[in-house]
Amino acid sequence: MPPIPGSGLAKGLAVTLRTMTKKTVTEQYPEHQPELPPRTRGVIGLFEENCTVCMLCARECPDWCIYIDSHKETVPPAAPGGRERSRNVLDRFAIDFALCMYCGICIEVCPFDALFWSPEFEYAETDIHELTHERDKLREWMWTVPAPPALDPAAEEPKELTAARKTAEKLAAASAIAEADPKGEES
Repeated sequence: MPPIPGSGLAKGLAVTLRTMTKKTVTEQYPEHQPELPPRTRGVIGLFEENCTVCMLCARECPDWCIYIDSHKETVPPAAPGGRERSRNVLDRFAIDFALCMYCGICIEVCPFDALFWSPEFEYAETDIHELTHERDKLREWMWTVPAPPALDPAAEEPKELTAARKTAEKLAAASAIAEADPKGEES
């Protein structure tokens, strides 16, 4: 059976008419801020105190948009007679958001939790060269990172906490015994 001439046009006009009669849902963005879902990927924040300059984030980045500079410092020995140690000190940490594809690999591979997703998304610039943000700006975004979701109440306690709790209980029991018998005499 051949199609009726003009049936496609009629269907298209019907869709247009249905769409025209619906209420619009446009949000006036600058006046009304959108409600973002929790854990939104906006921009990457840096918690500088946790960064050990291991360079893992820069090496794993597929776009090579993370720039890290550091120098070594000698740290005096912790105890007398010990040896001096050297540690890396962060000089520069920058992310070029013009290159970044927001994959999150840098955040996932960071072993010291120095990088986090912030829900901030308003960081547009008029010049593409200004999209390279240094550690000061990345640190500002760190304070907008939401708290992690609550743990499942039915989940097991982490083994590290269980071991620490057992050790604390043993120490508390030993100190209680020592306080009850201050001279160390057996009865």
